[in-house]
Amino acid sequence: MFAIIGIIIVFGSVLAGYLMEHGNIRVLIQPAELIIIGGAGVGTLLVANPLHILKQIGGGIGGVFGASKFGKQTYIDTLKMMYDLLNKARKDGLMALEADVEEPEKSAVFSKNPAFLKNHHVCDFVCDSLRMAITGIDAFDLDQMLDLDLEVHHQDSTQSTTALSTVADSLPGLGIVAAVLGVVITMGALGGPPEEIRNKVAAALVGTFLGILLCYGLVGPIAANMTKAADEEHAFLYVMRVLMVSFLKGTAPIMAVEMARRAVPGHVRPSFQELEKACRNRAAETPPAAEATAAAAS
Repeated sequence: MFAIIGIIIVFGSVLAGYLMEHGNIRVLIQPAELIIIGGAGVGTLLVANPLHILKQIGGGIGGVFGASKFGKQTYIDTLKMMYDLLNKARKDGLMALEADVEEPEKSAVFSKNPAFLKNHHVCDFVCDSLRMAITGIDAFDLDQMLDLDLEVHHQDSTQSTTALSTVADSLPGLGIVAAVLGVVITMGALGGPPEEIRNKVAAALVGTFLGILLCYGLVGPIAANMTKAADEEHAFLYVMRVLMVSFLKGTAPIMAVEMARRAVPGHVRPSFQELEKACRNRAAETPPAAEATAAAAS
């Protein structure tokens, strides 16, 4: 929503200032210039990037105009889900989680959090990590493995934003290309009516204007928003890493969840009371034996 509002403000402010100076808005309507700049920009994107990055760009642009997937409530829901899962592992052993991690969509614990199952990156990260824990991997070795996994994931997730930023940087240059072509056309019209030459010069200058505006007012900010979305997902995975490694080191589930809460970015970090209330409420829904185990863990 804020991205849409921002785009409206950018283009609205430019047009409003232009009209305040008694500019003719019809002069700015130059479909040929837009085709040159936009078409060349899309072409460079296709030339420079393989198919999987193009798909990431498409998905990332769609995400820019939606709400963040990693708000405070998402952290609360996921952490209390992991609290239930770790309590189950503490009571019945890590082997009790094998069915949950092999088929998470059929897990009684994971199925209570549909948003977690829909986010395949997060779901695979957690399930693959717990699968390794079930095999008996040492907590230190798992921590190193997760660190490598996070590094590779972050590199993959930023490839699309880097590609889009490169296209944004090229748009002013493509605007100059459109302007030069407009000058070439203008030179061919020398000797004609002054009105015709004037219109062609104006059209050529609009090419430069569109290239700069699209770079700094649209494509560049979208790429920056996609970068922040990738950072949000990386931060969420890091919180899951802290939680699982802490539990494998022998920390009680409630303390592992608290350590994970401290790793949550400040603007979406739930308070201690909010998370404790969520975990206690979830514990109250579990059978008495599980509730007793959770209370003993705390």
